[in-house]
Amino acid sequence: MLNKDNVTEVLKDVIYFPKGDNIIALNMVDNLMVNENGIRFDLIVEHKDDPKNEILVNAANRTLKGVFGEIDIDIKVKEEETALSKVKHIIAVASGKGGVGKSTVAANLAVALARANQRVALVDADIYGPSVPKMFGVEDERPACFERDGKTVMMPIEKYGIKLLSIGFFVDTDRPLIWRGPMATSALNQLMNDTLWGEIDWMVVDMPPGTGDIQLTLAQQYHVTGSVIVTTPQQVAFADVLRAAMMFKEEALQIPLYGLVENMAYFTPSDMPEKKYYIFGKETGKQFAEQLGIPLLGQIPIVEKIAESGDQGTPLALDADSPVTKAFDAIAQSILNS
Repeated sequence: MLNKDNVTEVLKDVIYFPKGDNIIALNMVDNLMVNENGIRFDLIVEHKDDPKNEILVNAANRTLKGVFGEIDIDIKVKEEETALSKVKHIIAVASGKGGVGKSTVAANLAVALARANQRVALVDADIYGPSVPKMFGVEDERPACFERDGKTVMMPIEKYGIKLLSIGFFVDTDRPLIWRGPMATSALNQLMNDTLWGEIDWMVVDMPPGTGDIQLTLAQQYHVTGSVIVTTPQQVAFADVLRAAMMFKEEALQIPLYGLVENMAYFTPSDMPEKKYYIFGKETGKQFAEQLGIPLLGQIPIVEKIAESGDQGTPLALDADSPVTKAFDAIAQSILNS
């Protein structure tokens, strides 16, 4: 019998595989109308332009017609209003191991995108070693929180025109975080979903090093536009770079790689900015990128001020005359043009 209850039961057989449940349980069906003329409902999705939506609509049509015959079915795809609904692009900044300057790259890339007149957010998802609060000089600040529809919502902190949020705002940074995977992914989901982000062109996410739970959660549960891999020039770093890059190329994730950033590529003295000393080897980053089949986005020099600026809460990409700024501006333009 064609009625609302029976249609609802049938739609429980339509599975949205990225979240591992049916579209009724996931509250993806809204405004369901059933009468003798057919079935109409809205399919609520995270991103209207996601190619998986068409697969889901076809599956719902097939399932309903398999039970009720050749009836009129009208399914309208509508985008869900979420904290990230107005975020256009998400960039994951990742590395195969720690100590390569990934957070420095994420922070300065965010600044470079803001310098290019983009609306930018920076999420510190390095749950076990948050550094963004210190790098932006906001360690003592705390995001404002308020109640909205029975849920606590956070307001990101703004600095240099960038909206910032980090687990470091909520924990004692002098003590290590000893969390199992589910606790870490829950913290990431709260940062992403329980924040009033507003209109954002580019959200830069500083990932933990490696290929663990946080990386999988971000890749599987969020619409990541692309990723940037950070490395240093040493040949021994390539195995770690390869693992990080291959993670994003996995069939289950399929996140595009914008390219590779070679950090600490060469040393430039402050009094002789035209000089380049390749301390760790020359052309290594280019070789890595060629082996991975991805672009080399840029080479970040070692300069005395880059560590000082991070420690003082003023990312060096704010200094228009620095060679570091020029390198990050070029990387930002490459991403904007991709």
